[in-house]
This record gives sequence, structure tokens and C-alpha cells, in this order.
Amino acid sequence: MEKQLEDLKAIREMMEKSTKFLSLSGMSGILAGATAICGAAFAYFYLLRDPSATDYNRFQETMIMLADAMLVLILSLSYAFYFSWKKARKSKQKIFNNVTYKLLYHLAIPLLSGGIFSLIFLLRGDVEMVASATLLFYGLALVNVSKFTYNEIHYLGITEIILGLLAAIFMHNGIIFWTIGFGLCHIIYGFAMYRKYDLKK
Repeated sequence: MEKQLEDLKAIREMMEKSTKFLSLSGMSGILAGATAICGAAFAYFYLLRDPSATDYNRFQETMIMLADAMLVLILSLSYAFYFSWKKARKSKQKIFNNVTYKLLYHLAIPLLSGGIFSLIFLLRGDVEMVASATLLFYGLALVNVSKFTYNEIHYLGITEIILGLLAAIFMHNGIIFWTIGFGLCHIIYGFAMYRKYDLKK
């Protein structure tokens, strides 16, 4: 009986490996969250707290915020790729396979749509709506790809959507909800996933 249970467990693990992307590392979430907090702190203390204290016009401020957001995004994606590659290599798996391509496809559609949507707000000067839009579309992207990876990603996505709606209601506090969503939530979920999956291995 015990051997049959072990066989069933082994079959289940094999099926999960063939249908889910399990190389996602919690450490990438922790570092992405820390990077987002640094990016939000820069945007707030350098631009948003007292815009009149700088010599930049509205367009220059928009470009600086856009560059800040792009740097946070590039670093976060770099963390995700590096630690996923490292974890896949350790478990002797390929990081790029059919599941990976499906995950990237379902992730890209909401993210690109949300990025363009947020950029339109930013260029129009509606900075208050950017935090809400990025959180909402990011949450939808996570929910969309959660079927291809760990279940925790689904709950992280729901959390981001809720924070995005709150940021739309309390627009003048959008930077706070953005910091919580992309910063604190990533650190908490990343730490939980690191303990549950990475340390166990």
C-alpha cells in the first residue's frame, strides 16, 4: 500500500513537471519586491512629494518616472530569469519548453495591454491612474498564468487586483498601494514560496 502511494506521488510529480512551470524561485520575488520599493521611494522623494522643488517640467517628470518604472521592470525580469534558470539547472530540467512558452504568451497579453494603457495615462498627465492600471493588469496577468505554475501565484494576482481597485478609489494614495502591491506583497509571497518550495528541495 505504501509503495502504491509512493508510485502515485511520483506519477503526480511527473505530470506536474510536464504541465506546469515549477522553476519559479521565491528569491526572485523577494528581490523584485525590494527593487520595487526602492523605485517607489525614488519616485516619491525625488518627484512626487514636492514637484515644485525640482526644475523639471511635466514632460521631463513623466520621462523620469517612465525610466524608473522600466528599470524596476527590467531588474525584476532579470531576477526571475536568473533564479528560474538556476533552479531548473539544479533540478536538471529545461527552462524553455512548451509550458514555458504558454506561460509567457498568457502573461504577455495582459502585461503588454496594461503597459500601453498605463503609458497613455502617463503621457496624458493622469499620473494618479497609473498605479491602479499597472496593479490591475498585473494581477490579471498573474491570475491568467497561475494555471501553468504554482497556485500561490493565483492568490498573489487576486491581491494585486484588489490593491489596484483600492488605488483607483484612493487615487492620491496610489503610490502607497503600488508599493504594497509590487513591493511588500512580492516579498511576502516570495518568502513563503522560498520556504515552501526552494528550501524543501
